[in-house]
Amino acid sequence: MTTKNYLSIYAKSFNWSGFFLPKKIYFKCSVLYDFCRTIDNIADQNVDLEIKKKELEEFKKKFEEKNKSDSIIKNMWDLMNERNISKKIVDDLFDGVNSDLKKQVIIKTEKELLIYSYRVAGTVGLMMAKIFGVKKKESLQRAIDLGIAMQLTNIARDVVEDEKKNRTYLIKESNDTFLNIKNTILKADTFYDSSFEGIKDIPLTCRFSIIVARRVYRHIGVKILEKKDISNYQKAGKIYVSDFGKLIQTILSFFDLIKLFFIRPKEYEKKIEYNLISEDISLNERI
Repeated sequence: MTTKNYLSIYAKSFNWSGFFLPKKIYFKCSVLYDFCRTIDNIADQNVDLEIKKKELEEFKKKFEEKNKSDSIIKNMWDLMNERNISKKIVDDLFDGVNSDLKKQVIIKTEKELLIYSYRVAGTVGLMMAKIFGVKKKESLQRAIDLGIAMQLTNIARDVVEDEKKNRTYLIKESNDTFLNIKNTILKADTFYDSSFEGIKDIPLTCRFSIIVARRVYRHIGVKILEKKDISNYQKAGKIYVSDFGKLIQTILSFFDLIKLFFIRPKEYEKKIEYNLISEDISLNERI
């Protein structure tokens, strides 16, 4: 089985944390990432909108027909069968990417933001948890939360880039754009917090990798807030965590790993948000 390994090419933060995964699990994560990246590449290519729609529809059809001549699709179906990943989760991912294929995208409400974030990233968090063998419902919910947190970080980071594509994911709670960005980061932080306890159900051999990914990605939000205003934010270009910054976050992740052994179980914090998404998408069926 071969993959294009987009993980090592595009996902620098995830590839960094992937260093701490067992090779077999890293390969399975690469299979998932290659599939997701293939879909994203169709949506993000610089061609006419109708061409993107047609290509996404064709790729989805090949996926649904289990076209094994395409290694990306073959590997994904093998992974889904092995790890009991529901096709409904993948359908949600397609729906999320398809929702971006419009002349103008505007998210106006909290519910729209949550559903979009679940579709394009919460689905990936859920599928990752299944790759790791997580079974507990609440921990799978928290895996969705980690995906949503990371998507909210993406939204806060990519405001300028998204505006060029005529996409607005930032909820306009005020006329101050940077304040809206800050509020999105604070919202993401609540999902990062909710995700933490669920990592305890990930096998010990994989646990540290996810702790590192969570810390490094969350730190992007810190780097954004350091810009202090929209002018500095716009001048900064794509905000990322340097290799040295990743090293620091990796060292701090050891403390998180120890902390996980001592935290007491608490009630799931995101019931309201989970129920909001479930009004349109039956998350219990996916989990």
